[in-house]
Amino acid sequence: MTAPVAFSRDHFDWLPWVDPVAEDALTERQMVALVDAARAKSAYFRLLARDPDALEHRTRTDKDIFYNTDAGAPRADRELAAAAVSRFNGCIYCASVHARFAATYAKREADVDRLLAEGVGADLGERWNAIVAAAVALTALPMRFGPEHVARLRACGMDDLAISDVIQGAAFFNWANRLMLSLGEPAIQG
Repeated sequence: MTAPVAFSRDHFDWLPWVDPVAEDALTERQMVALVDAARAKSAYFRLLARDPDALEHRTRTDKDIFYNTDAGAPRADRELAAAAVSRFNGCIYCASVHARFAATYAKREADVDRLLAEGVGADLGERWNAIVAAAVALTALPMRFGPEHVARLRACGMDDLAISDVIQGAAFFNWANRLMLSLGEPAIQG
């Protein structure tokens, strides 16, 4: 398979460099750790299933950050933070996934495509620029994130819970990108 060379909202495969657990060899504990049985189809999640405790904690954290929308930031903002981090880190696979979600939830396909094409310096309007700037500051070097980022997010109408969601989405995906990038690579589906 060929590796993609450009960021896009396309669907990509992901090829592990370490053999994942075969789908038919997953234990009951590993299946529980996947949280969603459908994840057994993913080589990435089957690879992480080698450590079921870590996988279960990772997956429950991910689901809470992105799917718990009782309060805080809208899903589109959380997905934008993950897409921006992934774009900055060079994780083509994760950027495509979260860019699709950001575009879907925000209905701002052109802005998401601009982020993917131009990078984290693209002008996306003040609210999204503030989210991207905060996410990138956390990703580049956590000490670069500071009160000025919080003030900018607050000036865009975000409350403490929304700001926390943006920070958690960015921090989680900084870690997730580095894990994914060290275990395999994206591939064009074919």
